[in-house]
Amino acid sequence: MNKNYNFAFLDEGSKREIRRAALKAVAIPGYQVPFGSRELPIGRGWGTGGIQLTLSLIGPDDVLKVIDQGSDESVNAVSIKKFIGLCTDVRTTTDTGEATLIQTRHRIPEIPLSNRQILVLQVPIPEPLRVVEAREEVTKKMHAECDYAPMWLQLYESLIKYKKVTVASEYPCVAEGRYMMNPSPIPKFDNPKLHGAECLYLFGAGREKKIYAIPPHTRVVPLAFDDVPFERESFAGRRCRLCGSENTFLDEIFDAETGEKVYQCSDTSYCHEARSRVS
Repeated sequence: MNKNYNFAFLDEGSKREIRRAALKAVAIPGYQVPFGSRELPIGRGWGTGGIQLTLSLIGPDDVLKVIDQGSDESVNAVSIKKFIGLCTDVRTTTDTGEATLIQTRHRIPEIPLSNRQILVLQVPIPEPLRVVEAREEVTKKMHAECDYAPMWLQLYESLIKYKKVTVASEYPCVAEGRYMMNPSPIPKFDNPKLHGAECLYLFGAGREKKIYAIPPHTRVVPLAFDDVPFERESFAGRRCRLCGSENTFLDEIFDAETGEKVYQCSDTSYCHEARSRVS
């Protein structure tokens, strides 16, 4: 640990304040709790909300995993791991099952998480109603009155125009039948993983100064009409070129050698473990 920093960089008062906000968020699933977002050596909009949650929760005995778009080796993931390592000295891992604290951007791991794990998601825009209403005071009133008609209208217009709901990520969902929430820019392939999960999900938006949560065993339902059920992405007929998986979220990649499109698991840890089992 770098002795020039307090453990986990933030001062103890800041960490306590962020933990209190997180506890309130856990008590009211889906509700956006305001918090005093701190300054970090990273520009807001680069995951500072998630980083502040991670720094406030992490302890010497934790094992940290950081992923970006499912990858352990992206610039964002490596940089965050390096920063947290400098001011905590905690052990890091690429093994999803081994980690106690996982910070992620845009994906939820393929392996189901347990009740000893916390998944922290980086969120750029926490307000699910922002696409239909720009004014913060109005969206707060809409949440208070449970008035989500404009969002239903947007989904209906998508159905009329394209014959299907075209929202590919940040698909809105409702926690415990009350608050509509933005699950962060995860693909809607990952939305079902939020429902009834064993782990705690925490969402941090540093620029917008909001924290919200999905506690374990919470009912989380994607917005959908009775006669047009929610559908996640289908990869039918496609498989990962490395491990052969047909039931994971696949990235489309252009193979320069063959000049063809190929598919590969977005979750690099899952893909590596699947190949290890085969070999």
